[in-house]
Amino acid sequence: MEFKSLADLRHIAEITPVVPKLTRAQKIEIWVKALEREPTRVLNPLPEIEWVPPAQRNGLRVDGSPLTVAFEQPALRAAGLSSDTLGDALAFFDLTGPEAHDTLCSCRYGRTMRAGDAAKRISKLAGTGMFASLRHWLGQTWHGRPSMG
Repeated sequence: MEFKSLADLRHIAEITPVVPKLTRAQKIEIWVKALEREPTRVLNPLPEIEWVPPAQRNGLRVDGSPLTVAFEQPALRAAGLSSDTLGDALAFFDLTGPEAHDTLCSCRYGRTMRAGDAAKRISKLAGTGMFASLRHWLGQTWHGRPSMG
């Protein structure tokens, strides 16, 4: 067998890194750990997302939000998180409208939030077991993704 360096192989083949597929719980865990690294960091919640017209919700974003912290994580970007908008977060983290509302909305926190407080609330989304699965399913079924509950 002949050994070739990665640099040598790039000249003769297209090399694409293999990115492991993360579960919903793993994605949320990476996000929570990032928030917990700076628990006193002041973040901005998304403003009253339940009142934003449905056609505009997917593009909703705020500088310095918990979603910004998620997007700052190279592992989450490599796994497919494409921005810090609400729509990308709903799709990437497989969040229901009620879950997003409960964890990201200004009506739950006020004008600002601490990263540590957001981490506690977001960590509940990674729950496992039948109850967590049922809660997630009910959030999708009863409220649908566009609804913020």
